[in-house]
Amino acid sequence: MTSRHTRTITAAACATALGLTLAACGSDEESSASGGGKGTITLGYIPSWTDGLSTAYLLEDQLEKLGYDVEMQTLTEAAPLYTALSEGDVDMYPSAWPEVTHKSYMDQYGDDIEDLGAYYDNAVLTLAVPEYSKIRSIEDLPDHADELDGKIIGIEPGAGLTKATKEQVIPQYGLDGDFELITSSTAGMLGELKKAARGEDEIVVTLWRPFWANSEFSMRDLEDPKGALGDKEGLHFLGTKGFAEEFPEAAELIEGIALDDEQYGSLEDKVVNEFGEGKEAEAVDSWIEENADAFDTLLTEDE
Repeated sequence: MTSRHTRTITAAACATALGLTLAACGSDEESSASGGGKGTITLGYIPSWTDGLSTAYLLEDQLEKLGYDVEMQTLTEAAPLYTALSEGDVDMYPSAWPEVTHKSYMDQYGDDIEDLGAYYDNAVLTLAVPEYSKIRSIEDLPDHADELDGKIIGIEPGAGLTKATKEQVIPQYGLDGDFELITSSTAGMLGELKKAARGEDEIVVTLWRPFWANSEFSMRDLEDPKGALGDKEGLHFLGTKGFAEEFPEAAELIEGIALDDEQYGSLEDKVVNEFGEGKEAEAVDSWIEENADAFDTLLTEDE
């Protein structure tokens, strides 16, 4: 184990611990040069899950204003991220789904993880189709198996949404014989969705809210009368055990963050779409300018 102040994760270590090959693990660290000597905080997140991407850059902005150095650590799966968090190789997961979607990870690693609070309380897992689709409910899927080529297009194999679809949705709705869940990555799912939408072809994908793709592709959540995908849940900031003791000012700021639908949606849209890759800091600056009273602990350039 490395020192908690080294904050380094090797791809080999992740693969050994989880049996996964993670090309991005440990390869995309960025160090801030503007911190004020209060210590280094490493944020671990999965870039294709843009709730974590967006809040990671918001936290980078806010923590640097408090005088911390911030490092970004990108990973490709949830399991190694929870492992790294529990072992202190990353200090924070800036947008976790611990109540339902990631409950199994919390059951496994929760004793070594510190919950710093929920910043959003309206998150939900879905199976979704484009608005032009004739399909209205998960119960209707067997009637459209041929049009859908017997496929539900999913995301990363280790995602909580993938687990819920495999273990809850497919058996509860009797989809085992007619459908196969195709997993790859969030980017892969979005590529298939984009291709289908171009020709207005039928497609069903595993999706979630909040996520910018819902509006971008005009998606409709399929009704889930059996409740197989669970209830709404909160998105939480999780820290490694002892985070608040080591970084008390950071913990106080983080615990004060609470975003409503409009505030969260505009943050994600600016980071992912309006400004895009490489301009995340500018996106956060723009968002803060427009949402200067978003939460009680928000720091602006004037403070």
